[in-house]
Amino acid sequence: MSARTVYQVNLQNQFGGGEVYTRFFTQALIDLGYRVVLFVSPRAGFWDTLLPGGAELVRVSAAADIHHRLPQARSLVVTQTALDEASAQWVAERHLLCGFVHMPLYERNPPGFRHYHLLLPVSSHVLDSIRARGYDQAYAQPMYGVAEPLHAAGGEPLVARSEYAWDQRKWRDRLLGLAEPCWRACFTPARFKKRPGLTLGIVSRLTPIKQLPLMFRILAPILAGFPQINLEIFGSGGYATLRDLRASLAPLREQVRFWGQQPNVAAVYAQLDFLLSGLPEKEALGLNLIEAQYCGTPVLAVAAPPFTETVIEPQTGFFFTDPRQDSGASFARLLERLLAGAARPDPRQARDHLRRFSVTTFRERVAGVLAAAARIQ
Repeated sequence: MSARTVYQVNLQNQFGGGEVYTRFFTQALIDLGYRVVLFVSPRAGFWDTLLPGGAELVRVSAAADIHHRLPQARSLVVTQTALDEASAQWVAERHLLCGFVHMPLYERNPPGFRHYHLLLPVSSHVLDSIRARGYDQAYAQPMYGVAEPLHAAGGEPLVARSEYAWDQRKWRDRLLGLAEPCWRACFTPARFKKRPGLTLGIVSRLTPIKQLPLMFRILAPILAGFPQINLEIFGSGGYATLRDLRASLAPLREQVRFWGQQPNVAAVYAQLDFLLSGLPEKEALGLNLIEAQYCGTPVLAVAAPPFTETVIEPQTGFFFTDPRQDSGASFARLLERLLAGAARPDPRQARDHLRRFSVTTFRERVAGVLAAAARIQ
């Protein structure tokens, strides 16, 4: 097998946790002395500033375009976005094909996975889902990730940005996206200022896997009964997701504000009393939860995997029962405790816990994967 070069694939068009993960994986490979070639979509404009120096970008329009860009010698190919079945079979017949699994195989099972030589779970929750699908080529240890946010907290104020991630493939989104700057120009961009009371935050891409509309249909009426609690939402999502999320949050009225996706997430975490998770089963890891803990912001999370892998109660946050099971009763009791003066933990004191998500530990895990891949014929 061709040595010291890893060909990596991420054809995602929008920026999210998987792209942050790609950045840290690329850095780990470079630190270990590997040359990294990354195949990306031409519509993804964030890679030039996201990747560490030394990574080589190759822009391709589709997975099939990768075929003639790979060397003839058998090489290591690692995907961050799963290849379609035809491309996975083609690559696996000629190269060693490994892939990160960034989502649990819950109501999904990419057909290309059956051709992969090695599947890399980002958590034990994902590993269990891979095994439940009958795959025996799963790497036995979860890879987790790196807690360190990409941007250090700075002095610039947080300014409201668009909460919509317009899908340029849809005419409706194109038209709304074109019109948005016009109606936004009628308002002075709002600068974030923390309000009196307890501040809960959502910091995430607002995607369906978070199940936020479903969660807030149960929790929003409960939060409305605590007017001293504010909910600040940082992130962007599609039109339908935002429509459903706004509808579910209707009981909160002035308690909730949207701020859009922010370039400096460390500065966001510093403004929150607690980060709030979404619902668990479709989540793979919850990179935002470990980022928040790294920044000293404790977490309120549903007591279920994968959050039970990444949050330590009470050192880094508190758990509540899945609201679908108890109609939010556990969440309400937790809010009462917090408002009554329950001690707010500082997750940075949980050093052994955070070390699991350090750059050094992640690099060691990557080295282990490379050794395992080298043993595959």
